[in-house]
Amino acid sequence: MCGGKDATVLFSGLRRQASTAPNDETFRRAYIEAMNAPCKSDLDRLQAAFEGQRSAFSFDAVPGISTRRMKLRDLVRAIRARRSGIVDAISADFGNRSADETLSAEIAVTIGSIEHTCRHLDRWANPTRMFNLGIPIPGRTYVRHEPKGVVGVISPWNYPFQLAVIPAATALAGGNKVLVKPSEFTPRTAELLAQLFADVYGEDEVAVVTGGPDVGKAFSELAFDHLFFTGSTEVGRKVAMAAAENLTPVTLELGGKSPCVMMPDADPEKHAPLVAFGKFYSGGQTCVAPDYLLVPKGRAEAFSAAIIDAARRTWPAPATDDGYTSIITDRHHDRLAAMIDEARDAGLTVLSAGDAAPDARRIPPTVVIGPAPDSRLMTEEIFGPILPIIEYDDLDDAVRFVTARDHPLALYAFGRDARAAEKLVARTTSGGAVVNGTIVHLAVEHLPFGGVGKSGYGAYHGKRGFAEFTHARSVLVLPQWPILRDTIVRPDGRRMRWLTDWMIGK
Repeated sequence: MCGGKDATVLFSGLRRQASTAPNDETFRRAYIEAMNAPCKSDLDRLQAAFEGQRSAFSFDAVPGISTRRMKLRDLVRAIRARRSGIVDAISADFGNRSADETLSAEIAVTIGSIEHTCRHLDRWANPTRMFNLGIPIPGRTYVRHEPKGVVGVISPWNYPFQLAVIPAATALAGGNKVLVKPSEFTPRTAELLAQLFADVYGEDEVAVVTGGPDVGKAFSELAFDHLFFTGSTEVGRKVAMAAAENLTPVTLELGGKSPCVMMPDADPEKHAPLVAFGKFYSGGQTCVAPDYLLVPKGRAEAFSAAIIDAARRTWPAPATDDGYTSIITDRHHDRLAAMIDEARDAGLTVLSAGDAAPDARRIPPTVVIGPAPDSRLMTEEIFGPILPIIEYDDLDDAVRFVTARDHPLALYAFGRDARAAEKLVARTTSGGAVVNGTIVHLAVEHLPFGGVGKSGYGAYHGKRGFAEFTHARSVLVLPQWPILRDTIVRPDGRRMRWLTDWMIGK
């Protein structure tokens, strides 16, 4: 038997037979058998997985908080056990991915996120008692934090482990079922994700579906109870439009051109290495990497030289060093190489921290001074190890430059006077911001992470992530007093008039 319509019929029948206990062993065995049977296509398996989770979800069978926490801790143990396999799978998908980058940004950050959730889950998930009704009516009030149901997670290729597991784990912490669609550019990581979740969860709890753009399109058109997408603004717009047909709430983690601003008192020797770290980490393939650098007039050359020197110290031989990450595909590599060629053809100063290696899809850390505002470097999200540097006349000029463009996912400001840099942050907007640092805010779990405007909407990480994947349900329990009942059912009565006058005020 395969998925598709046949699977839908099976799940509907099982649901009727097990309406009071949709997660019983009979249902579970039949579901797993259907999911593991040879399918006609990825689309069939997607439909089968969605229908299976939809049928399996019931508010009568939401796992308790202790069960959710126990399984999340089992997931952490499974990640630790597969540590070397995760490193190898991601590196194979990239052609070469720095093991240190995978260990820190994929494995360590993911484990830190899940452990943070486990520590705080009781406080987040238990009903929140509300003490003040705000009106002179007796009663008891509280807010229940309930799962939404079946959550879809569409994860990208640039951090294929972290950006699949963290949102999935957060949704599971909320008591949801989760369906994950990894990027088709990272098939080995997708296979590992499926194995990892299977170590801890049944496929009626978490399932991983694979496939290309056709599966991604069909995935976003399903009637999820929440849909989480990380990727480009262009694709995110399509995902939001598809989800809108079902009124599915969406979290969009997109990108954009994140600016980095050097204040007038910034120090190239002190601050440039931090910019180089954020820009060239993972070959520049980070959604919050600095996309361009603004420096005071007359200082572009000093900062350019300092950034290239810092890159050379970290990656002495980017063409051959296993610590330097390759570009994900030939298409992405060729696009970045063309941007550099266009800058050289325009007569711009281009500095590189090593040799290119096209066969290995290696582009060395590169700086371009003074690209035109309408150039590709300044109109497209770069998503690679190329940093344009532009000079500004004064801080008002820098603020105008930033605010005239689409709201970015991140903004970075550097200066000896941190308070002055914070004032510049306050004059702009972005999904997040860091003063005297880059990209590390992603690892701070109690800070919400999300975009604004075209860099996305919604947020996750920590408590904010738990709130994103749960429904805050208000409950009011009224006492059964005759006087209260008589007041409510007689809106034209003396007591209700007194209450109305009190609320309006005189």
